[in-house]
Amino acid sequence: MEDWDQSKADATADTRLNQVHPSGGAGGTSDLTASPTRKRAAAKAIETRLEPETARDGRHAESSMNAAAKEFGAKDGEGWQTSKALKKALESWESQVKGLVHRLTNEKSQLREVASRFDSTEGGTAEQLSRMKSGIDGL
Repeated sequence: MEDWDQSKADATADTRLNQVHPSGGAGGTSDLTASPTRKRAAAKAIETRLEPETARDGRHAESSMNAAAKEFGAKDGEGWQTSKALKKALESWESQVKGLVHRLTNEKSQLREVASRFDSTEGGTAEQLSRMKSGIDGL
């Protein structure tokens, strides 16, 4: 029971939100940055490499699976259950590949959208700050 009490106390001390971390901050780096350029580069990598390669490699299994299903298929009117199972597995594989490519497409779009919004927000904020007058401007 003592081990549990100590673990609970340690967890509570680590998750307390009403005080500053003993090192003077959150314990991580103090730089909070966003890089629209890096987000665009990641989106481009998805578009030029990950999407096409995933789609291509996903289709690679199709020919071998179809050949195997044909070998186990009906030659005398019956056929093996393996043929049906391979066809079903291929359908599932194709669905998963399609889902993965769709997910990559969404990630690419979201990276570009965030980069664009960040640029827009930064530009607007910089413009607003440049218009602000201070009481010491005339000194």
